[in-house]
Amino acid sequence: MTERLFDDETLSKLQSWGFDLEMSRNHAQKLRTGTAGAAANRISGRVEVPPQEAIVRLEELAPEARREFAAMGRDAIHRGAVGVLVLSGGMATRFGGVVKALVPAIDGVNFLELKRRDAERAGEKAEGKVPFMAMSSFATDAAIRTANRAAHGDEGIVFPQFVSVRLTPEGDVFLDAEGAPSRYAPGHGDLTFALRQSGVLERFRDAGGELLVMSNVDNLLATLDETVLGAHLASGAAITVECVDKDPGDRGGSPALVDGRVQIVEAFRFPEAFDQDAVGVFNTNTLILDAKAIDRDFDLSWFAVEKEVDGRKAIQFEHLVGELTAFLPTQYLAVPRTGPGARFAPVKDPAELERRRADIRRELEARGIIATTGEIDAP
Repeated sequence: MTERLFDDETLSKLQSWGFDLEMSRNHAQKLRTGTAGAAANRISGRVEVPPQEAIVRLEELAPEARREFAAMGRDAIHRGAVGVLVLSGGMATRFGGVVKALVPAIDGVNFLELKRRDAERAGEKAEGKVPFMAMSSFATDAAIRTANRAAHGDEGIVFPQFVSVRLTPEGDVFLDAEGAPSRYAPGHGDLTFALRQSGVLERFRDAGGELLVMSNVDNLLATLDETVLGAHLASGAAITVECVDKDPGDRGGSPALVDGRVQIVEAFRFPEAFDQDAVGVFNTNTLILDAKAIDRDFDLSWFAVEKEVDGRKAIQFEHLVGELTAFLPTQYLAVPRTGPGARFAPVKDPAELERRRADIRRELEARGIIATTGEIDAP
């Protein structure tokens, strides 16, 4: 690794965002020795389709159970045990360099604000209050804090994930067009580490917080649901992962039985011979996390991911929050993907927002998050 590129000023700026120089050295060494890459990313253990009983189906719960779970969830919100945590970091690239969290999504209201309104609605319904948190990145942090000040008079609870530098396939520092180390956000596996380092998790727990409901900022249908909360509490698990049935061609993290333990396995980690279509559901990246259980270090894997940056091949090492399921007892909850009560409508780019806007608006209106008289804005 060409460490002379890290002058004191550059290194200080990187470390202010949580850059780990020693970790980056280790990644560079793996590239040099050929011990990182697609083959190394794959699981070497025994991988099998999870047993059918490992997936709990929300829609198949008996009415009595649904009522009981809803009451449990409502009580948890009422006593201030539940917080909403939105992943709004990343690199701000898919909407043309604009921070996606702040893009007007429905009726002129941006993604992040709609998520915040959902937390407020759930708190009011249960006669409680739901703390609202957002994990930003070096690319999104300033814009999100500025927007919060403008809309709410304060920065809100915003904490950044960490930063790293891209590498060349040979293990040297990848330089951007200006000749500086090319920075990137190293994946949502930063979540528990950044929560703890920022002090946000400690403050949440000290205030009586017990559960964090985490979702991507672009999945507006992953709303705070009392029945889902209750299903998590009743399970006794430290994590609940929301899954949906796969459509043809879907690829994503899915629950799989790995050496006897069901855990989330990303698509690129499955053995090449494994039939991923045999697992009928995949992870939506909406999780309920036990705040006490995640208040510790986890030895998450680092995966080398090839990217094209400035027309050249670059390597990023990333880690993923779904791998927490390899360490903590987890419930896998299949939720509706379409129709009334749908909980999965990700929006990755402007074209997808245009396609999904009407359906998303209909659901948010039904849940009382937006007014029933507004018109859908043009993109």
